[in-house]
Amino acid sequence: MSRQMHFGLFLLGTGSHIAGWRQPGAMDTFQDIEKVRQIAATAERGLFDLIFMGDNLNADPASHPSYTARLEPMTLLAAIAGATRHIGLGGTVSTTYADPFSVARAFASLDHISGGRAAWNAVTTSAPAAAANFGTQHPDHARRYERAGEFVDVVTGLWDCWADDAICADRASGVYIDPAKVRPLDHEGPFFKVKGPLNIGRSPQGHPIISQAGGSEPGQMLAARTADIVFAVVQDLAEAKAGYDSLKARLPAFGRHPDEVCVLPGVMPVVGRTAKEAREKLNDLMQFVDTSNALGMLSERFGHDMSAYALDGPIPDLPEADTYKSFTGVLLSKARRDGMSLRDLYNLVAAARGHWVLCGAAEEVADTLQQWFEAGAADGFNVMPPYFPGAFDDFVDLVIPILQERGLFRTAYEGATLRDLLGLKRPANPNF
Repeated sequence: MSRQMHFGLFLLGTGSHIAGWRQPGAMDTFQDIEKVRQIAATAERGLFDLIFMGDNLNADPASHPSYTARLEPMTLLAAIAGATRHIGLGGTVSTTYADPFSVARAFASLDHISGGRAAWNAVTTSAPAAAANFGTQHPDHARRYERAGEFVDVVTGLWDCWADDAICADRASGVYIDPAKVRPLDHEGPFFKVKGPLNIGRSPQGHPIISQAGGSEPGQMLAARTADIVFAVVQDLAEAKAGYDSLKARLPAFGRHPDEVCVLPGVMPVVGRTAKEAREKLNDLMQFVDTSNALGMLSERFGHDMSAYALDGPIPDLPEADTYKSFTGVLLSKARRDGMSLRDLYNLVAAARGHWVLCGAAEEVADTLQQWFEAGAADGFNVMPPYFPGAFDDFVDLVIPILQERGLFRTAYEGATLRDLLGLKRPANPNF
């Protein structure tokens, strides 16, 4: 079969646009599990590979609604596992503010509950405000990635403490667990000391899928060594292709083939039956943008107070912050390339939190996604609807059928696990 796209759904109950919830008929909460189940059903109807739920660890009423008031990812994903049959279930848990044993146990549990559909988005947590909720100081960028590397190694090591057939439940002999097929981890490193093993058998996927989104040099190296999915921040085809090629080129150094990592750039599609209709939809969204909220999000992304600068002036020269390095780099590159003002930039951030906005008729949207896919800039896309359910329905009902007709996307689910959907092998256990 020829190469086909993969699609993730970035799940924010009020939509990725900061004012998406203000659209008539749009969801205005991310705390209603029945509405989230409806979104999951639509994603599964659209044959998406996975639902992906980001997270943060602090609340700012002036920030994006769904990042301020939301359900905890693991609880939500477990609740919707039983309401879905095929789609992957991805959730963010921080390597800076969690512990490896709990993370390994939680995702192994979700993998068992869902029949092999769990995915862990391993993030280092960029926002310094999170530290105050854990009684600690926020580590710098380099330290966060040092900890993250060891954290991921401990988690995957714990997943391998059990052989696949360790639980034998032999009624004749009375042996339930073969002790020769369970081993401790005995890890001791700079950040963690973990005995192991987990108190749960090896999961259906062997390892739940690991996704990452770091665009910095340490982030790219960690992804090349450990990730199955990489979420990318993009604004430009040439830059996206360069980033894609750079990541794939790193894989052989870790004994990995380029096909072992799936790169999914984030895109917020605004889809109409005509280009005019799509533009009107985007204009309707943008009229609700509140300047203070958008500037607050921009200040968070850049790590500087952007309210000190003239909105209609040029983008100021700013020292590199220790927060969202990949977001900052992509946004500044686009702003300078397109001669944007600060007002243009905050509108972009308000629209999709700094991600790529693709606005057009369904055919145009499909054409652009196909162009990026065939140019080798993406293995698929992480779709970020501006609001639910209408904007997501537009993509599923109008764009997906075009891609299917072109042979670029599946017409039915095949395989039992998320690894099967992504075309990734189940990892062997090196210990048994």
